[in-house]
Amino acid sequence: MGEGNNCDAPYPDFLERNKFSYPQTPSAGYAIHTSINERFITMPNKIFRFYAYLGLSFVLFALFGASSLSAQILRDSKGRPLQIGVQLYSVREQCAKDLHGTLKALAGMGFRGVEFAGYYGRSAKEMRELLDANRLKAYGTHLGLDALLGDKLDKTMEYCKVIGCKFLSVPWLPENRRNTKQATTETAHLFMEIAKKVNANGMVLGWHNEAYEFKPIEGETIWETFTANSDKSVGLQFDTGNALSVGEQAAPYLLKYPERIVSVHLKDHSKTNPNALLGEGDENWNEVIPILKTKTATRWFIIEQESFGQPPLVCVEKCLRNFEKLWTKGSL
Repeated sequence: MGEGNNCDAPYPDFLERNKFSYPQTPSAGYAIHTSINERFITMPNKIFRFYAYLGLSFVLFALFGASSLSAQILRDSKGRPLQIGVQLYSVREQCAKDLHGTLKALAGMGFRGVEFAGYYGRSAKEMRELLDANRLKAYGTHLGLDALLGDKLDKTMEYCKVIGCKFLSVPWLPENRRNTKQATTETAHLFMEIAKKVNANGMVLGWHNEAYEFKPIEGETIWETFTANSDKSVGLQFDTGNALSVGEQAAPYLLKYPERIVSVHLKDHSKTNPNALLGEGDENWNEVIPILKTKTATRWFIIEQESFGQPPLVCVEKCLRNFEKLWTKGSL
């Protein structure tokens, strides 16, 4: 979440997807008229149903197959299926109106998981049931730092355990925790203390960049101060769009912190198009993709879109399709 796209762009109405009507399968056998002997030959129900379902399968694959299967066949350099998710902040209004329907639509596009930015009033059990019903994994969650302090940390981790979430990322720091070099240093040390408990529970604590981290304070950027004063026990989630919004290309950062960047927000930014989708902005994806493939420890690839020239669900699906092309072909 942040400045990679225009966050103030209006959200269109909720898009209802995948509402198609199919003809009813006949219950009787299929009659074929042969003009040669002028009689009807009735096929047994089982044979008819086999061919009917076979034909319907081709129709369904033509309608949904390329969309729902394409993301699942992308693989990393070791041949493992790529864990491609979407930050639900991208479709927050849709989730607020119909969480189950939105998750179903995202799963139908080919997303394998989601990253949370709030839970829409659902208990951990309810959320896990929704994820399981749509065959989605929890690839991460964005949390305020206060959710990781004191007694709240145990409650936060318990919720994450139930939904199967292993990546807890802080997307924003209060100004008093990063407005001086000393404040940022102390915040980095705090993250390492929290990480001890998080890691002991089989999870990863992460820090997600906005745009302010790349502005110098006392001769050093917040990003430089934070990373220099924390170790690999604290993972990094690099948001490509937020960095690019202040002129920072992703490649140098991915190369400098290959073992710490365990998650990426795949997001573009354009100086001329505030609604630019992934692959359509100013990011140099020809450099970024090969680095992600072979040089980083990235486990979760999260698509995020914050401004929209079309309905949000249409936009995130286009971002996914664009990412597939970039990953497999190197270009759109």
